[in-house]
Amino acid sequence: MAKIVKSHLSPKKSYLQVALNSTLEEAQRIIFSLPKNERVIIEAGTPLIKQYGEYGIRQICTWYAQHLSGNTFVQGNVSAQINSWSDFVGAIRAVSENTQTSQNKLVQTIKPYVVADLKTMDRADTEVTMAARAGASAAIALGIAPIETLNTFIDSCEANGLDAMIDMMNVEYPLAILQKLRKIPPVVIIHRGVDEEALNREKQIPLHEIRRIKGMYDIMISIAGGDTIHEVQRSVFNDADIVVIWKSVYKSSNETIKLVEGFLTEMK
Repeated sequence: MAKIVKSHLSPKKSYLQVALNSTLEEAQRIIFSLPKNERVIIEAGTPLIKQYGEYGIRQICTWYAQHLSGNTFVQGNVSAQINSWSDFVGAIRAVSENTQTSQNKLVQTIKPYVVADLKTMDRADTEVTMAARAGASAAIALGIAPIETLNTFIDSCEANGLDAMIDMMNVEYPLAILQKLRKIPPVVIIHRGVDEEALNREKQIPLHEIRRIKGMYDIMISIAGGDTIHEVQRSVFNDADIVVIWKSVYKSSNETIKLVEGFLTEMK
């Protein structure tokens, strides 16, 4: 059987993953509103990464580290800092130079964990290196990518100290993909897409895949595509290790602490 790569997350705990899919301003507001809990992890969502690139991932990593350390200094309006290409390049350079120094000064009891949802389909090593350079703890590739890409992705994540997560959205038989890999990733994501949820109300999150996969491999399963307390309960009842939410937090960002604590309570 293929080697299973170990995760940096504890398999004995369940986690709530808060996905940040909008602007950096909104991400900053949500991050500094989150309860400080080791079971809360952050995701730099695909739309945010496409808008801000490596700089966006780095900002999220820095803000979350600041928040968990109690250093709640919040920078000014992010958009105002990036009004031109030269501003954007300057911001990247400034953060690149200062992030490592500032992070070295932070002392926190909870280690920040940030997932970069790259949705990698090709050039796996390049994209993983970018996420690692930005400070991410994990990265995501799509299960429909070529097997060669997935093998490279898992190897690169392992070499760079990141958890490899494979998103099985639109994959009919996730086990068939896993059985072709040289190494098994520490996390597999079972995912119903946003468009699927909006346009196909009958489409359910395939929670039955959790036990199929865990029957073969001792790995963690993340569930994405549900955003209500009931869906969180169902996911955890079906042995999910990570539950991803975004819409409820984004829509109720003024009540983030209460909302997230409510989700965490349901996951115990």
